[in-house]
Amino acid sequence: MKVLFIGDIVGRSGRRALAEILPQLRKEYPWDLCIANAENAAGGKGITQSVAEDLLAMGIDIMTMGNHTWDNKEIYKFIDTADYLIRPANYPVDVPGRGYTVVESANSKVGVVNLSGQVFMGSMQCPFATADEILNRLEDCDYIVLDFHAEATAEKVAMGYYLDGRATAVLGTHTHIQTADQRVLPQGTLYITDVGATAPINSVLGMEIKPVLANLTTKLPQRFTAASGPGMVSAVFMDFVEKSIHRLSISQE
Repeated sequence: MKVLFIGDIVGRSGRRALAEILPQLRKEYPWDLCIANAENAAGGKGITQSVAEDLLAMGIDIMTMGNHTWDNKEIYKFIDTADYLIRPANYPVDVPGRGYTVVESANSKVGVVNLSGQVFMGSMQCPFATADEILNRLEDCDYIVLDFHAEATAEKVAMGYYLDGRATAVLGTHTHIQTADQRVLPQGTLYITDVGATAPINSVLGMEIKPVLANLTTKLPQRFTAASGPGMVSAVFMDFVEKSIHRLSISQE
């Protein structure tokens, strides 16, 4: 069972880079299942149905979300019927959509889970307790992949060890910077602190540089918009049978 997981797709430049690079990647790394974090895919914040359909057409099977899930209000119109789309499962109250899904691929049942961290994030239910509840429901799955959308590296590392041997892969998203710590944990779980971003290269986490600098230097509010220009794809390619995880970072020429 081979899986490609794509880091946070940011805006049009990220989508264009993905459309150009993904076919090349597939030739070199043929996968059975493709998952992508898409919470920034539409204009840098949220997702729309047309953008989701474009990503599906590129070959993405499952899309995960995060703290920007609700930024584009159009999501309310289709999230309940989009079985390919999951949002963090640990909201403190019932909200639209689902926090996990199960897909069949390569004669295997794969559970895909989305959780949000608590440290430096919004008020959410404990992701560790929620992970326990969901994993109990997914006992019949052959493999379980968690997108842990969290800010603090310590919380992500802790989640990796908490689920070591219970989840097949624990993959961090949200910070948009790919970390160099991909590894197999002691009990066999594949892990990376952050997969990185599929986003414009010349940007601040996918956003236009000048407004971010103005905000940081003056403390005055600015409007952040997704940057343009050449993009890059950040991802991990995993083989669940061989228990391997490889970082991928490919830029447009």
